[in-house]
Amino acid sequence: MIPILNLTRQYEQLKDRIDQALIQVAASGHYILGPEVTAFEQEMADYLKVKHVIGCANGTDALFLALKALKIGPGDEVITTPFSYMATSESIVRAEAKPVFVDIDADTMNFNISRLEAAITPHTKAILPVHIFGQSVDMDAVRALAEKHGLAIVEDCAQAIGSHFKNQKVGTIGDIGCFSFFPSKNLGAFGDGGMCTTNDDRLVERLRMLRVHGSRKRYYHEEPGLNSRLDEIQAAILRVKLPHIDEWNHARQAVAHRYDTLLAPLAEWIQTPRRAENSGHVFHQYTIQLKGPHPAQLREQIQQRLQAAQVQSMIYYPVPLYKQQTHASLNLNPADFPVCEEISNRVLSLPMFPELRLDEQEQVVQALTAALKAQPVPA
Repeated sequence: MIPILNLTRQYEQLKDRIDQALIQVAASGHYILGPEVTAFEQEMADYLKVKHVIGCANGTDALFLALKALKIGPGDEVITTPFSYMATSESIVRAEAKPVFVDIDADTMNFNISRLEAAITPHTKAILPVHIFGQSVDMDAVRALAEKHGLAIVEDCAQAIGSHFKNQKVGTIGDIGCFSFFPSKNLGAFGDGGMCTTNDDRLVERLRMLRVHGSRKRYYHEEPGLNSRLDEIQAAILRVKLPHIDEWNHARQAVAHRYDTLLAPLAEWIQTPRRAENSGHVFHQYTIQLKGPHPAQLREQIQQRLQAAQVQSMIYYPVPLYKQQTHASLNLNPADFPVCEEISNRVLSLPMFPELRLDEQEQVVQALTAALKAQPVPA
């Protein structure tokens, strides 16, 4: 089976260094907010060219901490995309604010910049762009709107570490950047982990306070916060991996370009990922779109045929956020999001990881070609 992601190859590449890092942390007796976290935060700040990095327990907490640090809460609105993982909008609700969704762009699958301004109301406090699948949103346009209307920007960079807009890395463009180190991410830990980034000295103090129960001084708590700290073990692993992130992202880009070439004969049936101008795509996922009528039914058959041919595929995301039961109280109409409705039925992600070999990609494409050409197509 060719998996959607193979994490063991990366571990084998760095096994000796990772094992040694784990032993050193175990022997140190210091497991929470220790020297590994401090060193990782500085090394990540140097890599991103951002002033402050604040490690936390996971990417979902990073989003919530960012909103809390910006004092977003009841009665406030945050504009974001409906085409993302649940953590994006869940964090807004968790902050007791209201998520406001705008439709997406058919090519990039990021939110449609032209629809943002119409979604702004007197209650809007922030824009939360998600750099979906590893490709940056047009941050010039987002920044222009934020400045015009006095809004904060919280970047969801969970899938896009190392990606850039023009010459600036994502997560350093808005007020706060939020990252996940879930094992499947381009930079993954051996469990959960996350971080916030900011260039604002005032925000970094609030973020650090909020991640430890709203406390700057032990046993003195200024407001409700979280227990959301990056473990020393995860920080040590991430320190071993961080120097390789650009190499791995370049390898993902090479895999994507090979897919583009191999899949070119299938242009009648599929659309390969489009690259936006000024955006450095790091291909957390390589996501194609199925063409033609009845794509959801066709996709189900395609997945079954790929599985039979020993190729794993995934759907990110079959259920838009406005259709999630947790957002039922918003009473949103799917007809207001026609592009997202269409795309969610057409997307299919193929195996993507830096160590994916050419022969494996050829097997994937051969299996996909046979699956697409097999009959019957759903009526």
